[in-house]
Amino acid sequence: MSVSLADPLVRQRAAEAVERVGWQAVTLEQLARALGVSRVTLHRQGIGKAEVLEALRDHIAALYREALWPALTSPGNARERFEQACEALCDLSERHLRLLEGLSDVDRAVVFHDPGENALTRAEITAGLIRLLRDGVAERTLQVGDSPEETATVVFNLIGGTYRHLRAGHGWPPERARRAVVEIAVRGVSA
Repeated sequence: MSVSLADPLVRQRAAEAVERVGWQAVTLEQLARALGVSRVTLHRQGIGKAEVLEALRDHIAALYREALWPALTSPGNARERFEQACEALCDLSERHLRLLEGLSDVDRAVVFHDPGENALTRAEITAGLIRLLRDGVAERTLQVGDSPEETATVVFNLIGGTYRHLRAGHGWPPERARRAVVEIAVRGVSA
């Protein structure tokens, strides 16, 4: 039997294994079991934890693209759609809180950052935010500094990191954490 790490179901099963115990603790044996194959099968296919992490990186990027799509395609001005996108980021964090927390002990640059120093969040993740910020600047409903890409990185980290910390670290209920984080993010870029 073979395993394709490009298969969304395989990626989801790997994500579920990481949710249970975290990235550092999950073994190749546990990942193989979650994928319905033996560890030897993974070894024969050249699949180790590094390859699974790359698949999880792509899985997470797809989750963010899907989450932001409604905000990109809905009616309303860019500010309204940006707020909708921020809420969607909170909702995604809530739905995948255990996975995102499970990856907290991995080198986050591998999953979330472009390579190099002074890196931004990977464009595959922030493309929707960048688009909304550019639309908002054109409409004069949003403002960014010198770079929509940099602002998108700040917003992404503000929303995702703070929301998860308020939920997992402070035990805030989802709506309270969402309202607090989204309000600050939207106010911060509103023109």
